[in-house]
Amino acid sequence: MMKVRRMLSKTARRSGIVAGVISTATLCPVPSNSQSLVTFYGVVDTGVRYTTHADPQGNSAVRLANGGATESVFGFKGTEDLGGGNKAVFELEDRFFPNSGVIDPAYPFFNTAFVGLQSSTYGKLTMGRQINPLSDAVLSAFITNPWLPTFYQFRPEVMMAQGVWTSNMVKYAARWQYLTAEVSYAFGGNAGAFGSGSQIGASLIFLPGAPLRLAAGYLDSRDAVNSSAHLKSWTAGGSYAFGGTTVMAGWAVNRQDANFVGNFPNGPFSVPELTALKFNTFAARKMFFGGITQLVGDSTHLSANVWRTIQTGKTQSADGNTTQFQLVADYNLSKRTDTYLEADYSLYRGGMVGAQFQGISALSSAYGTTQLGIMAGLRHTF
Repeated sequence: MMKVRRMLSKTARRSGIVAGVISTATLCPVPSNSQSLVTFYGVVDTGVRYTTHADPQGNSAVRLANGGATESVFGFKGTEDLGGGNKAVFELEDRFFPNSGVIDPAYPFFNTAFVGLQSSTYGKLTMGRQINPLSDAVLSAFITNPWLPTFYQFRPEVMMAQGVWTSNMVKYAARWQYLTAEVSYAFGGNAGAFGSGSQIGASLIFLPGAPLRLAAGYLDSRDAVNSSAHLKSWTAGGSYAFGGTTVMAGWAVNRQDANFVGNFPNGPFSVPELTALKFNTFAARKMFFGGITQLVGDSTHLSANVWRTIQTGKTQSADGNTTQFQLVADYNLSKRTDTYLEADYSLYRGGMVGAQFQGISALSSAYGTTQLGIMAGLRHTF
């Protein structure tokens, strides 16, 4: 009898552990007595990708991509009702490689990590590592392939956004009817030199609902060592939807001073990485891009996009340009799962040859004047 009791007790303990794990896993979202809500979310996306000129010898490669059409992420976000139209907000998000299970080495463990306050009257104030205002403008109004939740293998406009995320940032957003204004400041943190390594940003986003979206953004980052040197970025664009068709167009400019070498502690790359990506060789880059997306039925997205970038180098040998094209077909197998085919082709000239300019935070995958990429993959969101 005692043996039976011990077995039942052991089984109960195991059942309690399993029940606890299941209970924890199902807290997505979970309202509590204090009117708080926490949501666990994510994307798992991987695909098989073929690329030409994938190494310095000019060989082609077939790989299981580290993320497919979108990055794989998981995260937590939550709110707590403080009363009077006010609430506390937070978000933590990590990016990982589903083909190996490792954390994406291009980012910190929590690539997004902020806490803040939001008011129905006074706007939203957030502090931490978060998306900069220029990127908010593009994502809100004229990003290519707008139905995709994140970006990874091929979204060249990402390379004009100073890394998209900025650390040590305080960001404030206020909304008036259809217009949202954002301002931000990222602290450099250098003793005796308040402005060095800092970044300021601003954006205006006009979202009156379908069919029109318009936005513009600005960033100014100061070198942490050469504090008088700046990297400045501008962007503007919009989209228009009619029926199942969405047309978008955008413009972006990056300008950096001759003595800006990328000593920016709040940015995504180290100086050696920026050098390897040929980021520090240009004085100015101008990008013009556009695309069209067609929804077919309720389950299929088709899109075609083009990017044209002109580079003025810090030296004449760094002058160059690139033209890039992309076709995407995405079919929803269910509400949360879809499969896709993607093809992209890039032409690099002059100082753009060997530069990383596809939209991924990694060393260059194009070692020639042309590159063809073809990818098929599967994505699930939760």
